[in-house]
Amino acid sequence: MRSRWTILAVLFVARAAFAFQFESVAAVAPQLSQSLGASLADIGILIGVYFAPGVLLALPGGAIGRRYGDKATVLIGLVMMLAGEILMTASASWSMQIVGRLIAGTGGILLSVLMTKMVADWFTGREIATAMAIFVNSWPAGIAIALMLLPAIGATFGIYAVNLAVAGLILIGLGFLAFFYRAPDAPVSVEGERGGLTTKTIYAVIVAGSIWCLYNIGFAMIFSFGPSMLVERGWSSTAAGSTISIVLWLAVLSVPFGGLLADQTKRGDAVIITGCIAFALLALLLPRSDAVLPIVIALGIVCGLPAGAIISLSALVLEPKTRSIGMGLFYTVFYTGSPVGVAIGGKLSTSMGGASAALDFGAVVLLACPVILWLFRRIVAGRNRRVVPST
Repeated sequence: MRSRWTILAVLFVARAAFAFQFESVAAVAPQLSQSLGASLADIGILIGVYFAPGVLLALPGGAIGRRYGDKATVLIGLVMMLAGEILMTASASWSMQIVGRLIAGTGGILLSVLMTKMVADWFTGREIATAMAIFVNSWPAGIAIALMLLPAIGATFGIYAVNLAVAGLILIGLGFLAFFYRAPDAPVSVEGERGGLTTKTIYAVIVAGSIWCLYNIGFAMIFSFGPSMLVERGWSSTAAGSTISIVLWLAVLSVPFGGLLADQTKRGDAVIITGCIAFALLALLLPRSDAVLPIVIALGIVCGLPAGAIISLSALVLEPKTRSIGMGLFYTVFYTGSPVGVAIGGKLSTSMGGASAALDFGAVVLLACPVILWLFRRIVAGRNRRVVPST
């Protein structure tokens, strides 16, 4: 019998392939721009279109998984990712590149929604924050691997080889999931168990999704605008990008540590609150201090701490029967709000005349997370409250 940690490793590999494919365009942007005759603005569109299906597909994606099964739906998602990559490999046409990314992104959204639910199925009531933190870490791990490998592959063998490398990792994820994943033993159904989402559960999932969305917006401000902020202060583009990337590498360690800390102390809320406040204060300090490297290192240490505890919030209110639909709703909130938040950061940077405004905005949304967590706890308390009959 496969342990839940083996299952987590299988899901980790599959989601890392998702991140690897997403980052594949950005990692080789100069070569891709030359190969396709595309501007950097065009490359930006090609990067962003990958997540475009998320707003419309996240909620029905959960329903699809509930109807046809999690494993089957995720396998279909991986096949779509592979098909999109093959289409991009087969044609240098710009329209086919867009179509390929859309097909691949659609498959990736199915993975994102359902695999989070699959982790919850295996770990709810056990080491849920630790498991979610490790699972979430597959994203920066996949991006880091892409940044390490794909530029060298592209420079040595060309864009065609980059596409093949991406397709190869997707095939590995597909094989791992097909041969090694199994669903957990179904719990004994309880008579009268709810099969649908109640109003308060919907509110709780939306609020949990909002916390995850705001946390990720704050995180994105560092990577999206941190390098530009340093360039404005006289750094070279290479030095600025390399310095800010330290946050990502340290987050690979701090994310699982934060999940383990939440599980071991049973103080997940304290980890979220402390982590978000420390993250926000460091984001405010970064553009205002000359001690850039120490602040960047501190950011990497604290930024990942809240992740596991935040993404496990939805598992507290979702029953096995409602988990697919609930995670679809959770990710609908995330995919709807995240692009808006990044756009606001860019708009503020333009209007205020500097990228530091985006980092300040990131700090504000991070400070909002503890407040919204309080609202989440109020909703959960009301949902769980039972009327005691009078005697």
